Amino acid sequence: MILPKNVFFQREINVSENYRGEPRRDLEVVCYAMRSILSGGLQNTFSDVSVNIVECPDLTQDPFMLTSPGLGGSPRLADIGGPAYLIPLPQKDKRYSFQQIAKAVELPNAFMIGAGAGPHHIVGVNSELMNNVKLNEKAEIEKNNAHIAKVNQENGRCILEKLNSNEFCLMGNFLCCEGKPGKVIEVKAKKRHGEENFMSSMRKTLYNHYGNKSVALGGVFLVERGKANLHIMPDFSKTPLTSQEDTNKWLRFYEMNAPLICVGELVSHDPDLDLRIEHFHCFSKHGQGGHYHFDVTPNDVEYRGYFTVAEYIYRIDKPPVITQIGR
Repeated sequence: MILPKNVFFQREINVSENYRGEPRRDLEVVCYAMRSILSGGLQNTFSDVSVNIVECPDLTQDPFMLTSPGLGGSPRLADIGGPAYLIPLPQKDKRYSFQQIAKAVELPNAFMIGAGAGPHHIVGVNSELMNNVKLNEKAEIEKNNAHIAKVNQENGRCILEKLNSNEFCLMGNFLCCEGKPGKVIEVKAKKRHGEENFMSSMRKTLYNHYGNKSVALGGVFLVERGKANLHIMPDFSKTPLTSQEDTNKWLRFYEMNAPLICVGELVSHDPDLDLRIEHFHCFSKHGQGGHYHFDVTPNDVEYRGYFTVAEYIYRIDKPPVITQIGR
């Protein structure tokens, strides 16, 4: 069903129907099923793996610094815009507000975390967004600890700043929920021996089990030890980006140090909606952040993440043209 929402269109899919017939109202049952699935699959990539169902730690506290304590209460994903609004040339009029997205996903008091592009008209340049906001019952921003990462135009280094705005641009992949305490999937992994990154190994494990039935997770993970490869988008390219090679030359890549706080979502399979099947951005207390790619210290890296299972995916303002570039 296609529904008009404000100035863009929304497509909602109920992924709860794909959880092997388990009653979706019993989130704990679904989580326990995924615990065994992930525990087995992640061992193909990491030597030391632990997957458990636990009470969510208070995510407002150090080291997470999120704007709500948990991941509970009507969890759903919002997939907004996409790389096709950036490539080959940016469509700078693609601007969104967190309130618009909360309304579109039918959760006006949403807690939102995830990855996107910062508001260039406010920041002054293109940037990476690490969304981390909580709205109240009136859909007003109650807490905002969102960050942006941009490239220092003088020396090419990372600049990490808090975002004092309710807007973003071009694209976004957010977990939206009520931020309540409750059961979550805790995933710990270290000593990587496989080729996949942390998120890809989880996503591919779920795909291998569920196949073309889409299942989705959202949440936060920490890179607790080691270093990771991240990119930051510089200011917009003045020449068209027509290939992945062009895009990689335009992006700025960095090795960044733990601890990193990474927020986002993953979907095991795209049911022909042009979904971003995994997208996580990182921020930190030491001035580093950006788009997570993979760790570069496989013997030393340690991950710890907390995830919830999404009931719905809302596809918002889907680009009319699909591109695989820039994903």
